[in-house]
Amino acid sequence: MKMPRAKFSLGQVVRHKERPFRGVIFDVDPQFANTEEWYDSIPEDIRPSKNQPFYHLYAETEATYYVAYVSEQNLILDMSGEPLNHPEVVEMFGEFEDGRYPLQEPLN
Repeated sequence: MKMPRAKFSLGQVVRHKERPFRGVIFDVDPQFANTEEWYDSIPEDIRPSKNQPFYHLYAETEATYYVAYVSEQNLILDMSGEPLNHPEVVEMFGEFEDGRYPLQEPLN
């Protein structure tokens, strides 16, 4: 079976299509790679297919910061041009520029 190609990349700012949060992508799974318990906790009528990329996000709402795991079908690019305030973003990425976060260069 051919692996789906990820639509989004590390450092991109995205938002959820239905839920009120946005985030920065810090990892991508080419297909579902979380627990069955997590997957089964999603109501069946909105449960996404496992055969698509899933993204790890430093996510934020107006009230809180957290890490989210979201299917590609539920994400769109965030066009606000605004940086995030999530405290973990600065540890992995450089300064927000041109609508995205560049990965930090590793220290040797």
